[in-house]
Amino acid sequence: MEMPRHDPDQLLEAIRKEDRRKSFGKLKIFFGYAAGTGKTFAMLQAAHQACRRGVDVVAGYIEPHARPQTAALMSGLEQIAVKKVSYQNMTLSEFDIDQALRRRPQLILVDELAHTNAPGSRHMKRHQDVQELLKAGIDVYTTVNVQHIESLNDMVASITGIQVQERIPDSVFDQADHVELVDIEPAELLERMEAGNIYRKEQAERAALHFFTNENLTALREIALRRCADRVNLRMETARLQSRKEYHTDEHILVCLSSSPSNAKIIRTAARMAQAFRSGFTALFVESTAADAMGADDRNRLRSNIRLAGQLGACVETVYGEDIAQQIAEFATLSGVSKIVIGRSAATRNRLFGKPALTDQLIACAPHIDIHVIPDSNAGMKSCRCTKKFTMTPHLLHDMSRSILALAICTVIGYVFFSMGFSEANIVAVYILGVLVISIVTTSRFCGAAASLVSVLVFVFFFTEPRFTFRFSDPNYIVTFAIMFLVALLTDSLASRLKNNARQSARAAYRTKILFETNQLLQKETREQAIADATAGQLVKLLNRDIVVYLADKNELKRGTIYRCAQSEKKNLVSENEKAVAFWVFRNNKHAGATTDTLSNACCLYLAIRIDQHVDGVVGIAMDETPLDCFENSIVLSILGECALALENIKNAREKEEAAVQAENERLRADLLRMISHDLRTPLTAISGNADNLLSSYRKMDETMREQTFSDIYDDSIWLIDLVENLLAITRIGEGKVQMSRCVHVMDEIVAEAVQHESRRCRHHTIRQAVSQDLLLVDADARLIIQVLVNLIENAIKYTPPGSVIEISSRPDPKNHQVVVSVADDGPGIPDEQKEHVFDMFYCNGGKAADSQRSLGLGLSLCRSIVEAHDGTITVADREPQGTVFTFTLPAGEVQLHE
Repeated sequence: MEMPRHDPDQLLEAIRKEDRRKSFGKLKIFFGYAAGTGKTFAMLQAAHQACRRGVDVVAGYIEPHARPQTAALMSGLEQIAVKKVSYQNMTLSEFDIDQALRRRPQLILVDELAHTNAPGSRHMKRHQDVQELLKAGIDVYTTVNVQHIESLNDMVASITGIQVQERIPDSVFDQADHVELVDIEPAELLERMEAGNIYRKEQAERAALHFFTNENLTALREIALRRCADRVNLRMETARLQSRKEYHTDEHILVCLSSSPSNAKIIRTAARMAQAFRSGFTALFVESTAADAMGADDRNRLRSNIRLAGQLGACVETVYGEDIAQQIAEFATLSGVSKIVIGRSAATRNRLFGKPALTDQLIACAPHIDIHVIPDSNAGMKSCRCTKKFTMTPHLLHDMSRSILALAICTVIGYVFFSMGFSEANIVAVYILGVLVISIVTTSRFCGAAASLVSVLVFVFFFTEPRFTFRFSDPNYIVTFAIMFLVALLTDSLASRLKNNARQSARAAYRTKILFETNQLLQKETREQAIADATAGQLVKLLNRDIVVYLADKNELKRGTIYRCAQSEKKNLVSENEKAVAFWVFRNNKHAGATTDTLSNACCLYLAIRIDQHVDGVVGIAMDETPLDCFENSIVLSILGECALALENIKNAREKEEAAVQAENERLRADLLRMISHDLRTPLTAISGNADNLLSSYRKMDETMREQTFSDIYDDSIWLIDLVENLLAITRIGEGKVQMSRCVHVMDEIVAEAVQHESRRCRHHTIRQAVSQDLLLVDADARLIIQVLVNLIENAIKYTPPGSVIEISSRPDPKNHQVVVSVADDGPGIPDEQKEHVFDMFYCNGGKAADSQRSLGLGLSLCRSIVEAHDGTITVADREPQGTVFTFTLPAGEVQLHE
């Protein structure tokens, strides 16, 4: 039996969310269906219970209540002072998030989660303050009513007739760790209100007439209970994912975005459907030329709807084209959408001879997809384009001048044709050609449509009998004029559509070009700062705005780099306030700054350069009164994604390089241990064996055998000392910890000391020093150079037969201001293929460690390190007629005489 397969992407995302939540604070929401159910009272009771358990509890903000029982529970709790904010001649009391973060309790109470903060606060909404507290690891207790849940706003409004403005995203409610429903019977709640336990008398009377009716409260209670049940189901699905049980869904909801006032309702409905089906949720905006004609109110409404879709968990996408139904159907087919949600106003046909309804078009284009039409209370409202005022602009005047000139040229050509006896059909064709030219060379469709009508009138005036009047004698001209007008109008429409399609194609090509250029530029760079420079350059080119980039350095941000555009206003984009906003974005992995709800007083819009939850830096875009449009925002996010990917690639390459270095170090360590295990065991075994012989057979040995045994012990000990000294020396030099004491020395004296040191240990080789006729001075550390000479002499002794001669000589090199030192022997020599490796660490005897020769291959490597530390070079070559010569150079020294 085949085991059921679960979606690995959903499983991985669930695991990541759970890991992130472990480092966050816990959120508990006391949930009610109306004011007066006892949410704040229950929250304060839970706070006192936590205090008795030893939890550090602080009241961050509690809404002032005139209820004695609630006020009495405030006693005994530490309270954070509220922040006073002046606004429109009023002093408002707000939650002080900065003081709460400094106090940093284990648990904080923050009443009224859906509250809108006063202007000038860090966040626009209180739930954003709570999210920051949670990210700081602080547990939060809070309260909210059902009418403040975003997706339920329209449903509650249809019941109560009141549109609530303060709302929270559904994700805040669904992702809460605990939700406690504070329930009470509607009849009991009405009794409490009549007794004055909820509102004052005047407020209670108004509430009883409008909101607090038994029918309303019962319906709201049902919605609250159902919403809690939906949340329980959602958490069960999450638990099923984490337990790796079968999870499958074939649903994918697509909602269409527009600037319609009722589009928010459609978005909320689609969000509830996506939640109910546990499905994917996508919001699609089709940008056409009609979007360019939007007024300021419609643009703001569109941005608000896009933001709402994002808050409700939708993935917002934008496509470009004139045929809206075709674009929606094509996107839905490619994305695997199963249900499309649209409003009723978009589904109806407004004109007798107009296009089919959008629903009919969608069914024709994508018959396999379900279409859900949501009732639209504003369906009867006129489109903004119909009520748009006609204004005379310089561009329109220019287009009208071109249109008049084109019609005048057509009239002249027509008059020539008329004089030459051409038929009227040819003249009509000239005017149709003129309308086509006008449609191409002008930017306003008004000119093309007007030219279609004016061309008919001009034709009637100049070329029909009686001429130079708007009367005509032949009734057949009516058909001619009608056909001429329709053909001209159709020509104008087709030309305008082709021009608009070309414009849309150009925008799409421009986006592709920008992204392709960005990708190529970033692939070339190998440094983080170069990637930041390339990214900022592309953003300046795209937006024509100043850009500031902060790259991440572990848990901090590096100094910001400003990139100015040609028309820069030279604002200070790296002030302390701007840096604080950038750091907030870096720490919270959310956008903030200008045109957002968080820290909106900043000069820049700050966006994170991120991959998932890892932030590699922050980009600030200098903003004016106009926010980024959908096209710009889409490209900016794509560019930042490319930048984050490039930075991540550099990080991965660096980690790979470090891993390779670490692997090489591990290999060298393994080689060292392997060689030491042999080379240390052999002399230690010999020493212990000789010592054992002396202890057990000392009296039986003659004097010669005793001296030989003592000599063997001494030789093995010296070898071990030299081995350890070489190991320590090469380790110190490799780590750069050797402090050289360089001064001027006589080279012959250094050689003589090294020869004397080795002569005591060399019985079967002859060591000669060729004394230079000149006084050779070197600038070196004599102790280290003696070590080099000792290692070279020992290497010659080790690899030459007994009786060989080792000669050490020195000579000046005035051209390079150096002294050249050579150590030569008359042994068998070194094969050419081994010469390039003799200075490598752990290389010995052709790359093999022989049992007959004790060697770790460190001596010559140490020689090279010491010589190079003295700014010299060391080489190996053949000696004529036989043997090997090692040559190294040292900087020549000078003696300064002080008279």
